[in-house]
Amino acid sequence: MNESGNSKLRKGEGKAEAVKETEGYYEHTERFEIIEGVRYDFLSSPKYHHQKILTNFYLAFHSACCMDGEILLAPLDVHFDEENIVQPDVIYIANENKAIIRDGFVFGAPDLLVEILSRSTGHRDKTVKKLLYERYGVKEYWLADPAYRIVEQFVLDNGKYLQAAVWTEKDRLISATVPCLAMELAGIFPEGPDV
Repeated sequence: MNESGNSKLRKGEGKAEAVKETEGYYEHTERFEIIEGVRYDFLSSPKYHHQKILTNFYLAFHSACCMDGEILLAPLDVHFDEENIVQPDVIYIANENKAIIRDGFVFGAPDLLVEILSRSTGHRDKTVKKLLYERYGVKEYWLADPAYRIVEQFVLDNGKYLQAAVWTEKDRLISATVPCLAMELAGIFPEGPDV
């Protein structure tokens, strides 16, 4: 190892020793959610289609609503209480509700949440998390399904979610609770097979 902390190949050797790029400590924490006191581990990182859809949602939210609120992306903890800490894919918090952002996290109910369904989390997003978001008063919840290229839109009405619409990639999705938010879904779902 040289003075800068980098390994060098020694003459005649086929591979390098461990490479250390910088001095210091890098904390790699596990990703998980806690729902009703039960820990749910994220078993792998999201795949390309998930991340592309996430990026496209961010761009659509940002172009429509960047002056009206905060658009945040996973991984970021949303704390409803000590027993319920989740990492929704997209988090929208209206300016008048921004006080729930403190100490680097979200403490309370965002105005709108989006979950992008995957094989590993889809069932939980459609059931346990939907009930959780409903109970804690998230005004609007979207489930984006890459396999069917649809978005299910749920709106809180008297403490219960009602399915407001099922939008296809041919539709212009219009938020029921966020006045600035509308987007063409054709630009959200990437072309090609779901990976």
